[in-house]
Amino acid sequence: MLRKDGVAGLVLGVQSVPDGLATGILAGVSPLAGLNAYLVGTVTGAAFTSSTFMIVQGTGAMAMVISDVEAVQSAPSPDSAVFTLALLTGIVMLAAGLLKLGAALRFVSNAVMVGFMNAVGLSIALGQIGNLTGYDAEGGNRVVRAVNTALSPSAVDWPSVLVGVATMALIVLLERTRLKSLGLVVAVMVGSALPAALGWTSVATLADLGVEIGALPTPAAPDWSLIPALVVPALSLALVGLIQGAGISSTFVNPDGRYPNASRDFSAQGAANIAAGALQGMPVGGSVSASLINKAAGARTRGAGIIAAAVMAVVIVAFGGLAAQLALPSLAGLLILVGLRSIKPDDIAAVWRTGLVQKTVLVVTFGLTMVLPLQYAVMVGVGLSVVLHVVRQSSQLVIRQRITNDKGYTVEVDPPAVLPSGQVVVLQPYGSLFFAAAPVFAKALPEVGEESVGSVVLIRLRGRTDLGSTFMEVLLRYAHSLEAVGSRLIVVSASDRIEEQLQATGVAEAVGPQGIFLTDDRVGLSMDLAMAEATSWVEGRREGPS
Repeated sequence: MLRKDGVAGLVLGVQSVPDGLATGILAGVSPLAGLNAYLVGTVTGAAFTSSTFMIVQGTGAMAMVISDVEAVQSAPSPDSAVFTLALLTGIVMLAAGLLKLGAALRFVSNAVMVGFMNAVGLSIALGQIGNLTGYDAEGGNRVVRAVNTALSPSAVDWPSVLVGVATMALIVLLERTRLKSLGLVVAVMVGSALPAALGWTSVATLADLGVEIGALPTPAAPDWSLIPALVVPALSLALVGLIQGAGISSTFVNPDGRYPNASRDFSAQGAANIAAGALQGMPVGGSVSASLINKAAGARTRGAGIIAAAVMAVVIVAFGGLAAQLALPSLAGLLILVGLRSIKPDDIAAVWRTGLVQKTVLVVTFGLTMVLPLQYAVMVGVGLSVVLHVVRQSSQLVIRQRITNDKGYTVEVDPPAVLPSGQVVVLQPYGSLFFAAAPVFAKALPEVGEESVGSVVLIRLRGRTDLGSTFMEVLLRYAHSLEAVGSRLIVVSASDRIEEQLQATGVAEAVGPQGIFLTDDRVGLSMDLAMAEATSWVEGRREGPS
């Protein structure tokens, strides 16, 4: 087991060095912030996650969010700003784990996530065109800058392009050999060696950016003055990281056959971010690609992640000078390949086939992610998911009328459009009855007209535990409209909590002392009692005063 963890840790550790440097570049901050985050996140995540195979590192989606945070990119000290952002992100994630908020992620619809993640993949590829071509194009967003570059071939440094393209080709080729994941490292090193071998002095390296690699990270103080400007980005980063982490928790079963605890994994990612921020790193989260590499390389315990961090530390200290000579176009080629592989046509097609609403959500989310700063696109996507959930739930509400047919069976039919006179009408609502569904419920009730005299409407609420004031207002208005024509409303199978709400909102007073029948463990008892009361009342109205 130790040997297999050692092999997995070696593969992941060596691969993580160029990947971490590239992720820092992708985020628009120092490559060292990415490298430090990979080192600290990997060891902290391995120590605290519930998932045996989860690797906590920087992710492409989180890096793209950071690259759009103006408070980081324009700060006097971008490095200090990104460290502070990691601390805030960690606090949010840790709180989410301690409060067990994993269930809240179900409100982010699949259409939103597919649109967001595919747009992020395209943005990663477009965002690295400048490093690939050596041309710093002008433009308000990545799409405009990419078009500007395509229209300016004379400004492109073609040796840089050849280095980047050669790196991508080598990655694809070497991954199919026995090197597998290590092929990425070899490809980046070979691509970076080409400029020196061919005398291409125009190709930029990490050393040209002033990056010095050779020491382990030390503690750094955050910039507390930036906190107000970083709150929304921290929430967005936490959401993206937690969603990706939850996907790992639900996909990778632990060796004992049990699924990891998502809330504990949330807390672990929070701890990893706090540690990364304290040790000069950028925000991190559960990395799907690194977790896949870890498992595919043969990891058996969380020790593989600890070994990977140790390998990274050795590479940083012993071979930091060599790493500083990595060519920017080679790292850009790596990132472009990562971005393009993040685009999932099958996922897009699956959402596209599910209906007009899902298509609309997908297109809107994709479009907003491409044009808006990503921290806002994430929050808009969440809002869109919540609205979509509300619309779905409210539109699925139906009301059925229960009757006894000629054979004595209880069946359900559509309720009458207009309430008839002198009858007991039993209504059973299906679907959500929260506030957004209240207008739908009101519209589905039988209309009360001049002919709706001497009837009783029974609304059965068995299984409902909370309705809210909006729904209570609908019941109150309906009770008053029935009373106005000499009919009445009875609420059946109400829970104790619903009875409290009926009392507090005046519905109980409107329906009278025999208008509420509480639920009972004996199924059907409260309905039988209510039917007896309603039938007696209707018959009494037919006979008139004695």
